[in-house]
Amino acid sequence: MSIGLTPYLRFAGDAKEAMEFYHQVLGGELSMLTFQEGMNDNNPAVAGLIMHASIFVERGLHLMASDTPPEMDVRGNGVIALSSDGNDSLDSATLTKWWEGLGEGGQVNQPLAQAPWGDSYGELRDKFGVVWMFNISAAAS
Repeated sequence: MSIGLTPYLRFAGDAKEAMEFYHQVLGGELSMLTFQEGMNDNNPAVAGLIMHASIFVERGLHLMASDTPPEMDVRGNGVIALSSDGNDSLDSATLTKWWEGLGEGGQVNQPLAQAPWGDSYGELRDKFGVVWMFNISAAAS
């Protein structure tokens, strides 16, 4: 299947800071467009806010975000789950590095540890309030 699923996060004015943080942790290619650049409407309330941001980490892993204009309601961003399939032993190191990076300044809700199903599992809320679940499968032997 060639359909991709892309998480889209909405922020209340700190999308630029959040996406720069995610880019530092996840790597990839970051692009951002402000409302001034995209809409050119000279509205000072939103001119410097992010209209669209995107990080292409690698094929199949794409994160997008924007700031929500003040007149729109911002609710929680939900949960993003990152999981390996156990086919590549390098995935464990990558996901562990992301766990550590995303946890900086955040709160660990459940430490990354072996779960009853045999994988390593953990959950954290990053410093921007986004919840990340990690499931790191043991590499297949």
